[in-house]
Amino acid sequence: MTIWDAIILGIVEGLTEFLPVSSTGHLTIVSKMLGLKIDDPSITGFTAVIQIGAIAAVVLYFWKDIKRIAIAWFRGLIKPEYRGEFDHRMGWYVIVGSTPIVIVGFLARDLISGPLRSLWWVAGALIGWSVVMVAAERLGRKSRPLTRITMVDAIVMGVVQSLALIPGVSRSGATISAGLFCGLDRVAATRIAFLLGIPALVGAGIYQLKDALSGDVGAVPLIVGTIVSFLVAYASVAWLLRFVAKHSTEVFAFYRVLLGIVLVILLATSTITAT
Repeated sequence: MTIWDAIILGIVEGLTEFLPVSSTGHLTIVSKMLGLKIDDPSITGFTAVIQIGAIAAVVLYFWKDIKRIAIAWFRGLIKPEYRGEFDHRMGWYVIVGSTPIVIVGFLARDLISGPLRSLWWVAGALIGWSVVMVAAERLGRKSRPLTRITMVDAIVMGVVQSLALIPGVSRSGATISAGLFCGLDRVAATRIAFLLGIPALVGAGIYQLKDALSGDVGAVPLIVGTIVSFLVAYASVAWLLRFVAKHSTEVFAFYRVLLGIVLVILLATSTITAT
């Protein structure tokens, strides 16, 4: 992998990690276009590690909220009278909601880094999950703000987040859609999607760091890709929160369908190979 490859993939990661279009799907497609072996453990490891840059952007953007939640959570562990506070409960929501994807990711790790890296899976997931996103927008009540989230919401969003381990589904797309189906408004669902992504993506990046460094990727491209993803992701987070406050996420679904169709055509005509 060259430095330019790392920069391009870092930009793609930063742009797509928090948009409901599937960062893994886009990274897989772009890696293929760059001539990289997309089912190589070092390449899949690279794409997991540079996500830490995007997550660092979220941590920085939401630092005041994260700090407040963490303090309230620890305080509630020591003093029962604080356990009714919203921020203490939010700490538990993030912990519990992040658990399913960790379990599924560990148990299905070989499947995720192997067969699911096929571009046929990416194309199918891009198109298939778009239907879910449109349904969530049209059927979800979108009536509850962040302060009215419940443990049931966190569990449902956490379980659905596990489906994002399939390249093409989109972690943010999965969790936002689940939140909308639960009746949360777009801003609440999006903010929870960001928070739920922090433990999952940091864990995945650390776990796959050894794979990224064991092949031909190298430490320098890994560092460059992570820094670039951080810079681009920070701007993407700010933009998306403003966008969902006033607009439907259906526009992303239509983009996903178009990209999926193009990918199917390229695969069916043998213009590109699936792996």
